[in-house]
Amino acid sequence: MAFPLSQLRRPRLTAGALARGLIAAVLVMGIGWGGAIYAANQSVQGAKKAEDAGFDGDAPTAILIEASSGSVLFEKNADELRAPSSMMKLMTAEVVFNAVKKGDIKLTDEYRISENAWRRGGAPSGSSTMFAAINSKVSVDDLLHGAIIQSGNDACIALAEAMAGNERIFAADFMTKRARELGLTRSTFANASGLPDPGNKMTVRELGMLARHIILDFPEFYKLFGEKEFTWNKIRQPNRNPLLNSMEGADGLKTGFTKEGGYGMVGSAVQNGTRLIVVVNGLDDPDDRATEAKKMLEWGFRNFETRTLIAAEHAVGYAKVFGGESRSVKLVAKTPVKVMVHRNGSDKLIARVVYSGPVRAPVEAGQRIGVVKVWRSGNIAVETPVYAAEAVGTGSTMRRAIDGASELVIGMFRAGAEKL
Repeated sequence: MAFPLSQLRRPRLTAGALARGLIAAVLVMGIGWGGAIYAANQSVQGAKKAEDAGFDGDAPTAILIEASSGSVLFEKNADELRAPSSMMKLMTAEVVFNAVKKGDIKLTDEYRISENAWRRGGAPSGSSTMFAAINSKVSVDDLLHGAIIQSGNDACIALAEAMAGNERIFAADFMTKRARELGLTRSTFANASGLPDPGNKMTVRELGMLARHIILDFPEFYKLFGEKEFTWNKIRQPNRNPLLNSMEGADGLKTGFTKEGGYGMVGSAVQNGTRLIVVVNGLDDPDDRATEAKKMLEWGFRNFETRTLIAAEHAVGYAKVFGGESRSVKLVAKTPVKVMVHRNGSDKLIARVVYSGPVRAPVEAGQRIGVVKVWRSGNIAVETPVYAAEAVGTGSTMRRAIDGASELVIGMFRAGAEKL
């Protein structure tokens, strides 16, 4: 079944310039499911962010995500910036994971616990600590255990100082830079631990994105989040994640608390082959934090199931080509386009391929063109990259001239409409 989708807004054309704007392509969907799917005509920017009426959440900010597809099952003020507290240690851990993966550092490397790390994050600080001794040397592996399982601020500071010289440089040149590479566009960092600082801000959406990335891209390190205790300096401390002992399949990730941010946590659990990620923040009580996260996960497992909308390498839609041998190119997703839907089949899905175009020829096979976005009940449920299924060579001079004239006329009409 094919759905013709309207063209979205484009920028004005200047003489001789090619109009390159956001376009919704023709979308091809074959769904073995009784729910309805529509091709929407409203702009992408106008997508509604309604809360899911099927869940009554008490957390000021919250999000529930299916890990495999990234499908959002529930969100509430998910883009509100708040102090992430110790949940920000996920970003510090990811920077270290990535450095180990790239070979820049080794797990066996030993870093010194400076007086600064000891005083600000160690035993004298009164904050969460792994109790590393001043001037002692601790391996990267043990520092990761201390930071993740014990939420050790001394471990995070020691990692930052060893890798960057000091925390401020680590926050700016390592954490922020890496966050932007991962698509975390709003997060800001002032230190490595999440200790109170006005510069530490994250949204629950970006915390969920970060958690999903760690789970999918660093499975060898993710298992650390599920370890229930760690002993250092002869002091045994349990993992601070309350879900590990209270919910089937729970194996991560991180809790946090500061007066500025309130109580929050990033949690994840697997049941019947499905992994969900929950993030809550801004609660007034640690018990409420645990209860809310567990309640949201249980609601997700109970009410949703995964459906495949489009199989991998099957046609998703077509993108318009400028100056090519062909006027369009078929688009495919390299992975199945899946979305979590209510088991009762009551969801209304809206799907659209969005790309910047028309795409200028030549087009290479496998070239990334855009994304297919799926909305469920007004919220973006999943985004999946789409690629050119075949190559499109450069067309004749006449073909390019006709396409150029066509784009110029469209731009003139659009510019005239904007003046009305």
